[in-house]
Amino acid sequence: MYDAILAETITVTGHGDDAIEAYAARPMTPGPLGGVVVIHHMPGFDNPSKEITRRFAAEGYAAVCPNLYSREAPGASPDDAAATARARGGVPDERLLGDVAGAAAYLRGLPSSNGRVGVIGYCSGGRQSFLVGASLDVQAAVDCYGAFVAGRPPEGFPLQVEPLLHLTKELRAPLLGLFGAEDSYPSPEHVAELEAELKAHGKPYEFHTYEDAGHAFFAVDRPSYRPQAAVDGWSRILTFFGEHL
Repeated sequence: MYDAILAETITVTGHGDDAIEAYAARPMTPGPLGGVVVIHHMPGFDNPSKEITRRFAAEGYAAVCPNLYSREAPGASPDDAAATARARGGVPDERLLGDVAGAAAYLRGLPSSNGRVGVIGYCSGGRQSFLVGASLDVQAAVDCYGAFVAGRPPEGFPLQVEPLLHLTKELRAPLLGLFGAEDSYPSPEHVAELEAELKAHGKPYEFHTYEDAGHAFFAVDRPSYRPQAAVDGWSRILTFFGEHL
């Protein structure tokens, strides 16, 4: 098999028909391939998010990570764009859905696509992945320590969003959740609250909580990185997407 990937910055059509920046990676094979939309974390459209996108391509998926802060600070560094987005309370849910829908349409439009698309998000992106799973046509959703699916942001917190528990009954896609027992947002109590709602509505889900981990345990460039949890988490993500995509 020809072992190569193509990775590049592209433009996709997002919410309101806006042209937004995105990063795409895919194997250089004819397919058919499942697709993955990567929703970046609150720090923004940065190199670690692009590395995750390339990882999915190396694992046999077409992947795309839309820059959710494209409108806030065009051409700015990821740090500056993220700071601008935080100052505005984060990305509006409606706009997020339009941008992810555009990314999914891009993936389904590839000649190598098998028509199936999953979504994965980290930090604020974990919450957004749950929102996508309840709102758009996707076949799998992964929530990596997404805050405020249950619970509200504390006063003064830069992300000003509403909880999403009321959307649990609308969840269309199987959900994989990966959490840290030492995290505060989401706390184990928040995770338990979400799990109770999923059970109450009979939704297919799989949750794993890592006892030695807090928030952002996948982030290899941060002190929060926990190799054992991250390796196990990646294994579960690939198994989950392998089953559904």
